[in-house]
Amino acid sequence: MKRSFKVWGAQGNRLINRVAAGVLSMGLVAAAQAMPDASGQQVQQGEYLARAGNCMGCHTTRGGKPYAGGRTLNTPFGQFITPNLTPDNGTGIGNWSGDDFWQALHHGKSRDGRNLYPAFPYTEYTKVTRQDADAIFAYLRTLPAVVQTNPPHTIYSPYDNQWLLSLWRTWYFKEGVYQPDKSKSEEWNRGNYLVQGLGHCNACHTSRNVWGASGDDKLNGGEIMGTHWYAPSLISPAEAGVGEWPINDIVALLSTGINDHAVTSGPMATIVRQSLQFLSDGDIHSMAVYLQSLGEKKDPSKALRKPPKMPERVRQYLEQGEAVYQKHCQDCHGKSGEGVPRIYPPLAGNRSVTMISPLNTIRSVLYGGYPPATAGNPRPYGMPPFQHLIHDNEIARVVSYIRNAWGNLGSLVKPEDVDKSRGSEF
Repeated sequence: MKRSFKVWGAQGNRLINRVAAGVLSMGLVAAAQAMPDASGQQVQQGEYLARAGNCMGCHTTRGGKPYAGGRTLNTPFGQFITPNLTPDNGTGIGNWSGDDFWQALHHGKSRDGRNLYPAFPYTEYTKVTRQDADAIFAYLRTLPAVVQTNPPHTIYSPYDNQWLLSLWRTWYFKEGVYQPDKSKSEEWNRGNYLVQGLGHCNACHTSRNVWGASGDDKLNGGEIMGTHWYAPSLISPAEAGVGEWPINDIVALLSTGINDHAVTSGPMATIVRQSLQFLSDGDIHSMAVYLQSLGEKKDPSKALRKPPKMPERVRQYLEQGEAVYQKHCQDCHGKSGEGVPRIYPPLAGNRSVTMISPLNTIRSVLYGGYPPATAGNPRPYGMPPFQHLIHDNEIARVVSYIRNAWGNLGSLVKPEDVDKSRGSEF
Protein backbone atom coordinates (compact mmCIF):
# COMPACT_ATOMS: atom_id res chain seq x y z
CA MET A 1 0.00 0.00 0.00
CA LYS A 2 2.84 2.42 0.80
CA ARG A 3 4.34 1.80 -2.63
CA SER A 4 1.02 2.63 -4.27
CA PHE A 5 1.09 6.06 -2.63
CA LYS A 6 4.35 6.79 -4.40
CA VAL A 7 3.40 5.36 -7.76
CA TRP A 8 -0.18 6.55 -8.15
CA GLY A 9 0.03 9.95 -6.48
CA ALA A 10 -2.97 11.94 -5.24
CA GLN A 11 -5.52 10.46 -7.65
CA GLY A 12 -4.45 6.94 -6.77
CA ASN A 13 -4.72 7.67 -3.08
CA ARG A 14 -8.23 9.03 -3.50
CA LEU A 15 -9.17 5.89 -5.40
CA ILE A 16 -7.79 3.70 -2.60
CA ASN A 17 -9.78 5.69 -0.10
CA ARG A 18 -12.99 5.23 -2.07
CA VAL A 19 -12.40 1.51 -2.55
CA ALA A 20 -12.04 1.18 1.22
CA ALA A 21 -15.25 3.14 1.69
CA GLY A 22 -16.93 0.86 -0.85
CA VAL A 23 -15.92 -2.23 1.11
CA LEU A 24 -17.56 -0.70 4.18
CA SER A 25 -20.66 0.05 2.15
CA MET A 26 -21.06 -3.60 1.12
CA GLY A 27 -22.03 -4.50 4.68
CA LEU A 28 -24.58 -1.71 4.74
CA VAL A 29 -26.12 -2.86 1.49
CA ALA A 30 -26.44 -6.39 2.86
CA ALA A 31 -28.24 -5.02 5.91
CA ALA A 32 -30.62 -3.06 3.70
CA GLN A 33 -31.63 -6.11 1.68
CA ALA A 34 -33.71 -7.29 4.64
CA MET A 35 -35.67 -4.02 4.59
CA PRO A 36 -38.60 -4.00 2.16
CA ASP A 37 -38.66 -0.19 1.97
CA ALA A 38 -34.98 0.42 1.14
CA SER A 39 -32.82 -0.87 -1.68
CA GLY A 40 -29.09 -1.41 -1.46
CA GLN A 41 -28.59 1.38 -3.97
CA GLN A 42 -30.65 3.79 -1.89
CA VAL A 43 -28.63 2.97 1.22
CA GLN A 44 -25.35 3.48 -0.63
CA GLN A 45 -26.60 6.83 -1.87
CA GLY A 46 -27.71 7.74 1.64
CA GLU A 47 -24.31 6.88 3.07
CA TYR A 48 -22.69 9.14 0.48
CA LEU A 49 -25.11 12.00 1.15
CA ALA A 50 -24.68 11.69 4.92
CA ARG A 51 -20.95 11.98 4.36
CA ALA A 52 -21.47 15.03 2.11
CA GLY A 53 -23.48 16.67 4.88
CA ASN A 54 -20.93 15.60 7.52
CA CYS A 55 -23.78 14.33 9.68
CA MET A 56 -21.48 12.11 11.73
CA GLY A 57 -19.25 15.10 12.52
CA CYS A 58 -21.88 16.67 14.75
CA HIS A 59 -23.76 13.54 15.83
CA THR A 60 -20.70 11.80 17.28
CA THR A 61 -18.96 12.87 20.45
CA ARG A 62 -15.23 12.45 20.84
CA GLY A 63 -14.53 8.77 21.48
CA GLY A 64 -18.21 7.93 21.17
CA LYS A 65 -20.19 5.57 18.96
CA PRO A 66 -20.84 6.90 15.43
CA TYR A 67 -24.13 8.79 15.08
CA ALA A 68 -25.08 8.19 18.73
CA GLY A 69 -24.99 11.93 19.43
CA GLY A 70 -23.96 13.53 22.70
CA ARG A 71 -21.75 16.23 21.25
CA THR A 72 -22.11 19.69 22.85
CA LEU A 73 -22.60 22.68 20.54
CA ASN A 74 -21.84 25.90 22.39
CA THR A 75 -23.75 29.01 21.35
CA PRO A 76 -24.56 32.39 22.94
CA PHE A 77 -28.07 31.00 23.53
CA GLY A 78 -27.04 27.88 25.44
CA GLN A 79 -25.50 24.46 24.99
CA PHE A 80 -27.21 22.15 22.52
CA ILE A 81 -26.62 18.39 22.69
CA THR A 82 -26.79 16.50 19.41
CA PRO A 83 -29.33 13.63 19.40
CA ASN A 84 -28.85 9.93 18.79
CA LEU A 85 -29.46 9.12 15.11
CA THR A 86 -29.02 5.36 15.39
CA PRO A 87 -32.15 3.17 15.00
CA ASP A 88 -32.57 2.42 18.70
CA ASN A 89 -36.27 2.48 19.56
CA GLY A 90 -35.84 4.02 22.98
CA THR A 91 -33.03 6.57 22.64
CA GLY A 92 -32.58 6.98 18.88
CA ILE A 93 -34.79 7.26 15.82
CA GLY A 94 -35.86 3.62 15.64
CA ASN A 95 -39.53 4.55 15.86
CA TRP A 96 -39.28 7.34 13.31
CA SER A 97 -40.78 7.12 9.85
CA GLY A 98 -39.48 8.66 6.66
CA ASP A 99 -42.10 11.38 7.08
CA ASP A 100 -40.79 12.15 10.57
CA PHE A 101 -37.25 12.49 9.26
CA TRP A 102 -38.42 14.71 6.41
CA GLN A 103 -40.32 16.88 8.86
CA ALA A 104 -37.10 17.48 10.82
CA LEU A 105 -34.86 18.05 7.81
CA HIS A 106 -37.24 20.11 5.68
CA HIS A 107 -39.62 21.78 8.13
CA GLY A 108 -37.37 22.03 11.20
CA LYS A 109 -39.84 20.20 13.42
CA SER A 110 -39.35 17.19 15.64
CA ARG A 111 -41.42 14.02 15.46
CA ASP A 112 -43.81 15.37 18.10
CA GLY A 113 -44.26 18.65 16.22
CA ARG A 114 -41.99 20.81 18.41
CA ASN A 115 -39.98 23.50 16.65
CA LEU A 116 -36.31 22.57 16.48
CA TYR A 117 -33.62 25.08 17.31
CA PRO A 118 -31.47 26.16 14.35
CA ALA A 119 -28.33 24.79 15.99
CA PHE A 120 -29.52 21.96 13.76
CA PRO A 121 -29.07 23.65 10.36
CA TYR A 122 -32.51 22.94 8.94
CA THR A 123 -32.35 26.48 7.57
CA GLU A 124 -30.00 24.99 4.97
CA TYR A 125 -31.21 21.38 4.96
CA THR A 126 -34.67 22.53 3.87
CA LYS A 127 -33.16 22.78 0.37
CA VAL A 128 -32.48 19.01 0.30
CA THR A 129 -34.83 17.00 -1.93
CA ARG A 130 -37.23 14.42 -0.51
CA GLN A 131 -35.45 11.71 -2.50
CA ASP A 132 -32.11 12.55 -0.88
CA ALA A 133 -33.69 12.84 2.57
CA ASP A 134 -35.24 9.38 2.18
CA ALA A 135 -31.87 7.96 1.12
CA ILE A 136 -30.14 9.39 4.19
CA PHE A 137 -32.89 8.00 6.41
CA ALA A 138 -32.58 4.57 4.78
CA TYR A 139 -28.84 4.62 5.51
CA LEU A 140 -29.33 5.67 9.14
CA ARG A 141 -31.75 2.74 9.56
CA THR A 142 -28.92 0.31 8.72
CA LEU A 143 -26.61 1.57 11.46
CA PRO A 144 -26.08 -0.54 14.60
CA ALA A 145 -28.62 0.58 17.19
CA VAL A 146 -26.87 2.27 20.11
CA VAL A 147 -28.65 2.60 23.44
CA GLN A 148 -27.48 6.06 24.54
CA THR A 149 -29.57 8.61 26.37
CA ASN A 150 -28.00 12.02 25.83
CA PRO A 151 -28.41 14.90 28.28
CA PRO A 152 -30.96 17.62 27.51
CA HIS A 153 -30.09 21.00 26.06
CA THR A 154 -29.20 23.83 28.41
CA ILE A 155 -30.93 26.83 26.85
CA TYR A 156 -30.74 30.23 28.49
CA SER A 157 -33.88 32.18 29.27
CA PRO A 158 -35.77 33.63 27.41
CA TYR A 159 -34.54 31.59 24.43
CA ASP A 160 -36.04 28.41 25.89
CA ASN A 161 -39.51 29.73 24.99
CA GLN A 162 -41.11 27.86 22.08
CA TRP A 163 -43.29 30.89 21.31
CA LEU A 164 -40.16 33.00 20.82
CA LEU A 165 -38.71 30.29 18.58
CA SER A 166 -41.91 30.35 16.49
CA LEU A 167 -41.46 34.09 16.07
CA TRP A 168 -37.84 33.54 15.03
CA ARG A 169 -38.95 31.07 12.39
CA THR A 170 -41.49 33.55 11.03
CA TRP A 171 -38.80 36.17 10.60
CA TYR A 172 -35.81 34.13 9.53
CA PHE A 173 -36.75 30.68 8.24
CA LYS A 174 -37.89 30.13 4.68
CA GLU A 175 -38.49 26.49 3.90
CA GLY A 176 -38.30 25.13 0.39
CA VAL A 177 -36.48 22.53 -1.70
CA TYR A 178 -33.72 23.94 -3.90
CA GLN A 179 -35.02 25.11 -7.26
CA PRO A 180 -32.47 24.98 -10.10
CA ASP A 181 -31.57 28.20 -11.88
CA LYS A 182 -32.42 27.44 -15.51
CA SER A 183 -30.05 30.16 -16.72
CA LYS A 184 -27.10 28.24 -15.24
CA SER A 185 -25.47 24.95 -16.15
CA GLU A 186 -26.37 21.64 -14.56
CA GLU A 187 -22.93 21.55 -12.98
CA TRP A 188 -23.36 25.01 -11.43
CA ASN A 189 -26.75 24.02 -10.03
CA ARG A 190 -25.33 20.84 -8.52
CA GLY A 191 -22.61 22.89 -6.84
CA ASN A 192 -25.16 25.36 -5.54
CA TYR A 193 -27.29 22.52 -4.14
CA LEU A 194 -24.32 20.99 -2.34
CA VAL A 195 -22.88 24.25 -0.99
CA GLN A 196 -26.11 25.96 0.04
CA GLY A 197 -28.08 22.85 0.98
CA LEU A 198 -26.56 19.56 2.02
CA GLY A 199 -23.10 21.00 2.72
CA HIS A 200 -24.71 23.85 4.75
CA CYS A 201 -21.60 26.00 4.20
CA ASN A 202 -23.61 29.10 5.00
CA ALA A 203 -24.09 27.83 8.56
CA CYS A 204 -20.46 28.82 9.23
CA HIS A 205 -19.40 31.19 6.46
CA THR A 206 -21.82 34.01 7.20
CA SER A 207 -22.27 36.77 9.73
CA ARG A 208 -25.16 36.48 12.18
CA ASN A 209 -27.30 39.03 13.95
CA VAL A 210 -28.02 39.20 17.69
CA TRP A 211 -30.70 36.52 17.27
CA GLY A 212 -28.26 34.11 15.63
CA ALA A 213 -29.83 34.42 12.19
CA SER A 214 -27.89 34.78 8.96
CA GLY A 215 -29.12 37.59 6.80
CA ASP A 216 -28.57 36.00 3.41
CA ASP A 217 -26.98 33.15 1.47
CA LYS A 218 -23.96 35.10 0.31
CA LEU A 219 -21.32 33.27 2.34
CA ASN A 220 -19.90 36.61 3.46
CA GLY A 221 -17.91 35.32 6.43
CA GLY A 222 -18.37 35.42 10.19
CA GLU A 223 -17.20 34.02 13.50
CA ILE A 224 -18.37 30.46 14.10
CA MET A 225 -20.50 30.43 17.22
CA GLY A 226 -18.88 28.78 20.20
CA THR A 227 -15.58 27.95 18.50
CA HIS A 228 -13.51 31.17 18.46
CA TRP A 229 -12.74 30.53 14.80
CA TYR A 230 -13.54 32.87 11.93
CA ALA A 231 -15.02 31.34 8.76
CA PRO A 232 -13.82 33.72 6.04
CA SER A 233 -15.93 35.20 3.29
CA LEU A 234 -16.15 32.97 0.23
CA ILE A 235 -16.95 36.07 -1.84
CA SER A 236 -14.27 38.61 -0.99
CA PRO A 237 -10.86 38.32 -2.69
CA ALA A 238 -9.40 39.77 0.52
CA GLU A 239 -10.53 36.69 2.48
CA ALA A 240 -11.32 33.31 0.89
CA GLY A 241 -13.04 34.25 -2.35
CA VAL A 242 -11.83 32.07 -5.22
CA GLY A 243 -13.22 34.06 -8.15
CA GLU A 244 -9.76 34.40 -9.68
CA TRP A 245 -8.52 30.90 -8.89
CA PRO A 246 -8.25 28.16 -11.53
CA ILE A 247 -10.84 25.44 -11.00
CA ASN A 248 -8.15 22.83 -10.38
CA ASP A 249 -6.77 24.85 -7.46
CA ILE A 250 -10.21 25.03 -5.85
CA VAL A 251 -10.73 21.30 -6.39
CA ALA A 252 -7.37 20.51 -4.80
CA LEU A 253 -8.09 22.60 -1.71
CA LEU A 254 -11.56 21.10 -1.19
CA SER A 255 -10.52 17.49 -1.75
CA THR A 256 -7.05 17.39 -0.16
CA GLY A 257 -6.98 20.41 2.16
CA ILE A 258 -3.97 21.97 0.45
CA ASN A 259 -2.78 23.46 -2.82
CA ASP A 260 0.27 25.43 -3.88
CA HIS A 261 -0.80 28.65 -2.15
CA ALA A 262 -3.33 27.75 0.54
CA VAL A 263 -3.98 25.24 3.30
CA THR A 264 -7.05 24.48 5.41
CA SER A 265 -6.87 24.40 9.19
CA GLY A 266 -9.18 24.43 12.18
CA PRO A 267 -12.84 23.53 11.52
CA MET A 268 -12.37 23.61 7.74
CA ALA A 269 -9.61 21.02 7.93
CA THR A 270 -12.01 18.81 9.88
CA ILE A 271 -14.67 19.20 7.19
CA VAL A 272 -12.19 18.24 4.47
CA ARG A 273 -10.97 15.21 6.43
CA GLN A 274 -14.39 13.91 7.46
CA SER A 275 -16.48 14.90 4.46
CA LEU A 276 -15.19 16.61 1.35
CA GLN A 277 -12.34 14.24 0.53
CA PHE A 278 -14.88 11.43 0.07
CA LEU A 279 -17.03 13.23 -2.49
CA SER A 280 -16.95 12.22 -6.13
CA ASP A 281 -14.76 14.12 -8.57
CA GLY A 282 -17.91 15.37 -10.29
CA ASP A 283 -19.42 16.80 -7.09
CA ILE A 284 -16.17 18.45 -5.98
CA HIS A 285 -15.79 19.98 -9.44
CA SER A 286 -19.38 21.25 -9.31
CA MET A 287 -18.77 22.90 -5.95
CA ALA A 288 -15.62 24.51 -7.34
CA VAL A 289 -17.53 25.86 -10.35
CA TYR A 290 -20.21 27.35 -8.10
CA LEU A 291 -17.76 28.88 -5.62
CA GLN A 292 -15.68 30.37 -8.42
CA SER A 293 -18.80 32.02 -9.81
CA LEU A 294 -19.49 33.70 -6.45
CA GLY A 295 -16.02 35.11 -5.95
CA GLU A 296 -15.55 38.79 -6.65
CA LYS A 297 -12.71 39.82 -8.93
CA LYS A 298 -10.07 42.29 -7.83
CA ASP A 299 -10.58 45.77 -9.25
CA PRO A 300 -7.38 46.63 -11.17
CA SER A 301 -8.34 50.30 -11.17
CA LYS A 302 -7.96 50.47 -7.40
CA ALA A 303 -4.45 51.27 -6.29
CA LEU A 304 -2.92 49.12 -3.59
CA ARG A 305 -3.21 50.56 -0.13
CA LYS A 306 -0.01 52.23 0.95
CA PRO A 307 1.16 51.63 4.49
CA PRO A 308 0.62 54.69 6.64
CA LYS A 309 3.55 56.38 8.28
CA MET A 310 4.47 54.21 11.23
CA PRO A 311 4.70 55.81 14.67
CA GLU A 312 7.89 55.02 16.56
CA ARG A 313 6.07 53.03 19.24
CA VAL A 314 4.46 50.83 16.55
CA ARG A 315 7.81 50.32 14.84
CA GLN A 316 9.33 49.16 18.11
CA TYR A 317 6.35 46.87 18.78
CA LEU A 318 6.79 45.19 15.40
CA GLU A 319 10.55 44.89 15.90
CA GLN A 320 9.86 42.95 19.09
CA GLY A 321 7.53 40.72 17.07
CA GLU A 322 10.20 40.23 14.42
CA ALA A 323 12.58 38.93 17.10
CA VAL A 324 9.98 36.35 18.16
CA TYR A 325 9.47 35.40 14.50
CA GLN A 326 13.18 34.89 13.91
CA LYS A 327 13.44 32.65 16.96
CA HIS A 328 10.35 30.47 16.51
CA CYS A 329 8.97 30.82 12.96
CA GLN A 330 11.66 31.70 10.45
CA ASP A 331 13.14 28.21 10.05
CA CYS A 332 9.89 26.93 8.52
CA HIS A 333 8.17 29.98 7.04
CA GLY A 334 11.32 31.65 5.71
CA LYS A 335 13.13 34.91 6.30
CA SER A 336 10.76 36.71 3.93
CA GLY A 337 7.65 34.74 4.85
CA GLU A 338 7.87 32.80 1.59
CA GLY A 339 7.18 29.37 3.11
CA VAL A 340 7.67 26.08 1.26
CA PRO A 341 5.01 25.10 -1.32
CA ARG A 342 2.64 22.35 -0.09
CA ILE A 343 4.65 22.01 3.13
CA TYR A 344 4.79 25.28 5.07
CA PRO A 345 2.29 27.92 3.93
CA PRO A 346 3.66 31.33 2.92
CA LEU A 347 2.87 34.21 5.24
CA ALA A 348 3.72 37.00 2.81
CA GLY A 349 0.54 37.85 0.91
CA ASN A 350 -1.42 35.20 2.81
CA ARG A 351 -5.07 36.29 2.98
CA SER A 352 -5.77 34.31 6.14
CA VAL A 353 -3.02 36.32 7.82
CA THR A 354 -4.10 39.75 6.61
CA MET A 355 -7.91 39.56 6.70
CA ILE A 356 -9.69 41.84 9.16
CA SER A 357 -10.17 39.18 11.83
CA PRO A 358 -6.86 37.96 13.32
CA LEU A 359 -8.61 35.09 15.15
CA ASN A 360 -7.42 32.21 12.99
CA THR A 361 -3.80 33.35 12.98
CA ILE A 362 -3.80 33.78 16.76
CA ARG A 363 -5.33 30.35 17.29
CA SER A 364 -2.85 28.74 14.90
CA VAL A 365 0.00 30.12 17.00
CA LEU A 366 -1.68 29.08 20.24
CA TYR A 367 -2.79 25.59 19.28
CA GLY A 368 -0.80 24.77 16.15
CA GLY A 369 -1.89 24.43 12.55
CA TYR A 370 -2.72 21.02 11.18
CA PRO A 371 -3.91 20.39 7.63
CA PRO A 372 -6.18 17.36 7.27
CA ALA A 373 -4.73 13.94 6.53
CA THR A 374 -6.38 13.02 3.24
CA ALA A 375 -5.83 10.51 0.48
CA GLY A 376 -4.35 13.28 -1.66
CA ASN A 377 -2.12 14.50 1.18
CA PRO A 378 -1.68 11.50 3.48
CA ARG A 379 1.26 12.85 5.48
CA PRO A 380 0.66 16.54 6.05
CA TYR A 381 3.18 18.77 7.73
CA GLY A 382 1.88 20.49 10.84
CA MET A 383 2.77 23.43 13.01
CA PRO A 384 3.25 22.76 16.74
CA PRO A 385 1.42 24.81 19.39
CA PHE A 386 3.33 27.65 21.00
CA GLN A 387 1.06 28.60 23.90
CA HIS A 388 3.33 26.73 26.31
CA LEU A 389 6.49 28.37 24.96
CA ILE A 390 5.68 32.05 24.57
CA HIS A 391 3.49 34.45 26.51
CA ASP A 392 0.42 36.26 25.23
CA ASN A 393 2.31 39.53 24.78
CA GLU A 394 4.87 37.76 22.56
CA ILE A 395 2.13 36.07 20.56
CA ALA A 396 0.43 39.44 20.07
CA ARG A 397 3.68 40.97 18.82
CA VAL A 398 4.61 38.17 16.43
CA VAL A 399 1.10 38.04 14.96
CA SER A 400 1.18 41.82 14.56
CA TYR A 401 4.55 41.49 12.83
CA ILE A 402 3.50 38.89 10.27
CA ARG A 403 0.32 40.89 9.57
CA ASN A 404 2.47 43.90 8.65
CA ALA A 405 5.70 42.47 7.20
CA TRP A 406 6.68 41.74 3.58
CA GLY A 407 3.99 44.00 2.13
CA ASN A 408 1.20 42.69 4.39
CA LEU A 409 -1.08 45.32 5.85
CA GLY A 410 -3.22 44.33 8.81
CA SER A 411 -4.27 45.62 12.20
CA LEU A 412 -2.16 45.24 15.30
CA VAL A 413 -2.97 42.56 17.86
CA LYS A 414 -2.98 43.16 21.61
CA PRO A 415 -2.39 40.60 24.38
CA GLU A 416 -6.08 40.96 25.33
CA ASP A 417 -6.99 39.75 21.81
CA VAL A 418 -4.92 36.62 22.36
CA ASP A 419 -6.62 35.90 25.67
CA LYS A 420 -10.11 36.43 24.18
CA SER A 421 -9.35 34.01 21.34
CA ARG A 422 -8.95 31.10 23.71
CA GLY A 423 -11.87 28.77 24.03
CA SER A 424 -13.34 25.71 22.40
CA GLU A 425 -10.99 23.82 20.12
CA PHE A 426 -12.63 22.19 17.12
